[in-house]
Amino acid sequence: MSSLAEDLSRALATNELRLVYQPKVSLQSSRWTGVEALLRWQHPTRGFVPPTQFIPVAEAAGMMRPLTERVINMALTQWREWFRAGYEIGVAINLSAKDIEPNFPDRFEQICAEKSVAPTMITFELTETATNDVTDLLDIATRLRLKGPRLSIDDFGTGYSSVVQLHRLPFCELKIDRMFVSELSTSAEARTIVRALNDLAHALGLVVVAEGPEQPEEVEFLTEIGCDQAQGYYFSRPVEAAQLLSVWQTRSLFPGPPPSDIERVGRSLSVEAD
Repeated sequence: MSSLAEDLSRALATNELRLVYQPKVSLQSSRWTGVEALLRWQHPTRGFVPPTQFIPVAEAAGMMRPLTERVINMALTQWREWFRAGYEIGVAINLSAKDIEPNFPDRFEQICAEKSVAPTMITFELTETATNDVTDLLDIATRLRLKGPRLSIDDFGTGYSSVVQLHRLPFCELKIDRMFVSELSTSAEARTIVRALNDLAHALGLVVVAEGPEQPEEVEFLTEIGCDQAQGYYFSRPVEAAQLLSVWQTRSLFPGPPPSDIERVGRSLSVEAD
């Protein structure tokens, strides 16, 4: 049997890789604020391969840059289809900071021009464990931000998190890691940490997104402390692009308003390999 790295290299040239989308929700208005695009791989013989397996393989094999560009192309193509159908939906994309090349901002601008997508419709989520080398990243992140997309620091509270990162890098948004959110109903320590992170981010002028709420008690606490947005199974599981508008319109998985009432907080489009 071929190695997973060889199979992933082949998958990059085929239709095995696809994106699914999970709503981001305003906790104040219960309206959708955008979606996050999540990468999925359906292998012809291995079956579903989770990102936790193939992303480390891509990193070790030096395939993160072509994989990231493939994701960006797929996400922007889908955004354009939604836009042509009359829906201006914000989307976010995960980005590995350690794999960003100096020419990435210009390449991103070029792809946006090719796809006829305004860069301001995109949010790049940088995993915080990849942002520990602030000096090297500052120039590229600043030039990328000047191209129009928003920048979010993902999974904050784990790994190499540092207030220095928030101070020096041009972030617009902070996502609180689901590890803390999942314990809100059972752990006083988790509630203290989430409240402190929320207050810190707001003091720095950042939008706060809580990842992974599944229980009503978790959503109630996040709303009480003034957290801006949330994204998790409580609102909707990730769905295929073709199903997203149906879910939105029928409210079968999400109790928020139909597309005509979309709240464009942050006007963000997100893609995450989760």
